[in-house]
Amino acid sequence: MGDNPIKSVGIAGAGTMGQGIAISCALAGYDTLLFDVNTGACAKAIDSIQISLDQSVAKGKLSPDEATSAKSRIRAVNVISDLKANLIIEAVVENLKIKQQLFADLEEVNSPTTIFATNTSSIPVSTIALTLKHPSRFVGLHFFNPAHVMRLVEVISGEQTDSELVSVMKSFSISLGKAAVEVKDSPGFIVNRVARHFYVESLKLLEDGIADHETIDQLMRSSGFKMGPFELMDLIGIDVNYSVTESVYEGFNKALKFKPSKIQDQKIKAGELGRKTGKGFYEYKK
Repeated sequence: MGDNPIKSVGIAGAGTMGQGIAISCALAGYDTLLFDVNTGACAKAIDSIQISLDQSVAKGKLSPDEATSAKSRIRAVNVISDLKANLIIEAVVENLKIKQQLFADLEEVNSPTTIFATNTSSIPVSTIALTLKHPSRFVGLHFFNPAHVMRLVEVISGEQTDSELVSVMKSFSISLGKAAVEVKDSPGFIVNRVARHFYVESLKLLEDGIADHETIDQLMRSSGFKMGPFELMDLIGIDVNYSVTESVYEGFNKALKFKPSKIQDQKIKAGELGRKTGKGFYEYKK
């Protein structure tokens, strides 16, 4: 594969995670394409990226020239046939069929040498790769939110992932200024598997009436956590958090310790998804 076969990166999914990955890649000097099935989402994403870069400049984390240069490397594309790059990272909804169809479409328009990576939080990489023509060039590259701030990246190899590709992805992650950790394929991998209990047990305490969510958050912050579980669920998105829990729950044959909470389900049905909707466990000014 050479020392660094990656010169250009495509991001499929222009949500918060996709934006953060795009910023990380552009700041590291990679030409970056951003695609979303919703063309309006791409336009909004570019605006949000500009705001994020401006905030970094205001905080002294970037120089104006660095921000301008990074922004110039990011380009939105409106049709999937234009999403062609050395590496394409998927950051779409946590749904197996949607991810598999996306990669099938991307294989049709990209070179056989293109590397495909999924940012899945919980679905086994080997499962997503089942429908791929070239599963050896498929890998998990799990960033954490916000992706341009959080340093950790889990590099996950599927059953058929080329071992050399894992090394390339670790080097690529390091080039973004990330700490890359090689992980074996498993539902939830390391971080999200361990973190399920941070959320699930907190929700069980709330459901059992042991304490309200404000008290639980306060106690967890007092114990050294930067954010309490309910604050963090609101930041991540209650729907996203619930989806990951469901995936891990199913992946471990519905083990009770991973069972999703009916409280989250009720919040989702009420449209209370956290910060992005203005209300979750807390209320936010839009």
